[in-house]
Amino acid sequence: MKQRGTVIRSTGSWQEVRLDDGRVVQCKVKGTMRLMGLRCTNPVAVGDVVDVTLRPDDGTALIAAVEPRRNYVIRRASNLSREFQIIGANLDLALLVVSLSQPLTSTTFIDRFLATCEAYRVPAAIAINKADLLHDEPDGDALLEAVATLYRTIGYRVTPTSTVTGEGIDELRALLSGKTTLLSGNSGVGKSSIINALVPGVELRVGRVSDAHNKGTHTTTFSEMIDLPGSGRVIDTPGVKGFGTIDFERAQVAHYFPEIFAASRGCRYGDCTHTHEPGCAVLDAVQHSLISQSRYASYLSILEDTDGTGDKYRKPY
Repeated sequence: MKQRGTVIRSTGSWQEVRLDDGRVVQCKVKGTMRLMGLRCTNPVAVGDVVDVTLRPDDGTALIAAVEPRRNYVIRRASNLSREFQIIGANLDLALLVVSLSQPLTSTTFIDRFLATCEAYRVPAAIAINKADLLHDEPDGDALLEAVATLYRTIGYRVTPTSTVTGEGIDELRALLSGKTTLLSGNSGVGKSSIINALVPGVELRVGRVSDAHNKGTHTTTFSEMIDLPGSGRVIDTPGVKGFGTIDFERAQVAHYFPEIFAASRGCRYGDCTHTHEPGCAVLDAVQHSLISQSRYASYLSILEDTDGTGDKYRKPY
């Protein structure tokens, strides 16, 4: 008997699906579906709406089809891989959790995540977690304000948060209410702690940051959808070290950086790559600090991903 449902947990070999009638069943993925998505390491992702065939003998089910996705977020499976991983589907929001202390999230990671969200039509926001640590550090508040201002100026919502003091948690709660939100970020930035603060009683395991390497330890080992009190749900995902983009058309990369795309309207040439051309309005904006050096460097790094030769682009200034 076929039924419809939503994938709420993915452990690799098994998918947990909440059927439209409220029941939760354990599912396997039909073999032909895996063959159809050879480049995708997970043809079924949390958030997918799926058709399942129930097995009355043991209560399990087989996922036979995935309904067309409204949107999704993907990342390169590994630095050298041509395979990709879908980390969440059918999203109202992608919330990137970052920290600027213990551990430090790089702006390259932030920008690659945001560009991917732009490419796949997923609204994005940023939570700068562990704000309490910054308040206690020399120049910590200045760093927090600088990073928040950078991304707010581009148009992204930025919320400083702390699960120790409660700063920003009510603001996040209001932002996530009624939405399906993907939570992503480096290991150790505090995604699980934020979910624990938003969902009393869920008690996700929290890992400490390594003293030796200032890196977070992996505590979430699979993706899972968690219902928020009232309304809404979050998709908790394993922490990642890097965020590799994949299948970006070189000519389209600038479209995924809103401030670069806006400046590009003033370029002399319609096919300007914003790397060396005369009359490039983007290069002029970078030189006059109207576009940040870090954002432009991230743009170049994604261009390198799309270049089959692997050649590096030299900075033209």
